[in-house]
Amino acid sequence: MIKSFLISLIFPILLFSSQQIVLVVADDFNKSTASLELFEGKKRIFSTNVNIGKNGLAWGIGEVYIDHNLSEPSKYEGDKKAPIGIFKLSTTFGYSYKPSTSLPYLYADKHLICVDDTNSPFYNQIIMQTGKEKSFEYMKRDDNQYKYGITVGHNPKQQYKRGSCIFLHIQKAQGIGTAGCTSMQEESLQRILKYLDKKKHPILIQIPKKYAPKILQLYPTLESSLLLSL
Repeated sequence: MIKSFLISLIFPILLFSSQQIVLVVADDFNKSTASLELFEGKKRIFSTNVNIGKNGLAWGIGEVYIDHNLSEPSKYEGDKKAPIGIFKLSTTFGYSYKPSTSLPYLYADKHLICVDDTNSPFYNQIIMQTGKEKSFEYMKRDDNQYKYGITVGHNPKQQYKRGSCIFLHIQKAQGIGTAGCTSMQEESLQRILKYLDKKKHPILIQIPKKYAPKILQLYPTLESSLLLSL
């Protein structure tokens, strides 16, 4: 009874607050590659191949809890696994002064960092470097992997050691797994960046294929997805 009541409350939020969905589906938990589809409502905009964590997938902390087997791996700092879940896509970043997106944008100069120190009050936050941070990554890299990027809203409450600094970014090369992000060809990422609209509350749904039925139940607008077909 309580479960049904909660579902009735959650459904309107899920169905109407997120009109744009980036859907990433891997064959199983251990894959370092996956497929992506971009949706606007019921319309499938385009698809591409992506790279995920070198060690596959693990359950992250997102906006909506997905009922799952608790024996399956959970996402932790340094595990080189990409998070499974439903996450906000609310902030972008890049090397250019002029963003090609309507989402809030951070210019990545040499002082912009993402903190991965699990003991820091700024854990899992992008901040300007102060010199006091013990462990972090620069958002302005020596390569082009962060030339454009989208921040994935994983672990928004900064739970201890549950993972940090998760992004959609440019791939090093096709088929090369990441430290936990989702990477793709520059052209594909640019297309997503230009398409996403902050007024349409874009989200990332990232799952192994076995959870396709649950996602279709929560998001029936994805019924035309080739990745979720059984």
